[in-house]
Amino acid sequence: MMQIHFQVEGEPRGKGRPRFGRFGKFTRVYTDKQTQDYETLIKSFAAAAMGSTDPLETAVSVFLYVRLPVPQSYSKKRTEACLSGLEKPCKKPDIDNVAKTYLDGMNGVIFKDDIQVIDLHVKKVYSAVPGVDVMVMEVK
Repeated sequence: MMQIHFQVEGEPRGKGRPRFGRFGKFTRVYTDKQTQDYETLIKSFAAAAMGSTDPLETAVSVFLYVRLPVPQSYSKKRTEACLSGLEKPCKKPDIDNVAKTYLDGMNGVIFKDDIQVIDLHVKKVYSAVPGVDVMVMEVK
C-alpha cells in the first residue's frame, strides 16, 4: 500500500470563484491567475513527492492538515490561545475550497483523477509556520 507525503509551505489558499469572460459572442469560464499559480505550486511539490512513479489508478484516501497563520492584529494572549488550540481558525480560507484546490493540484500527478478519492480528511489549525501537510494513501 503506497503512501505519499509532501508539504506546501506558505499561507494556504482556497479555490477562487470561477471567472467569466466575453470573447465576441462567446462566454468563457476560467480560473483566476492566483488560483492557477497556487495549483501549479501544489503540482510541483506533488511531482517531487511522486518522483518517477506514475499516478495512482486505485482508490485513495487524502489527508490535509491546513496550518493557518495567526493574524498579526491579535494580542499576545490571543495569539497564545490560537497556537495552543484554545481558539479555532473560523476564518477564511473555507476548508472545502482549500480541499478543492489541493485535489485539483494533485490531479494527474498523485492520482489520475480526483474521482478516485473515496475518503477525505481536512483539518484547519493555527500555526506559527503556515502551510499544508498532505498525505495520500492507496486504499486496497
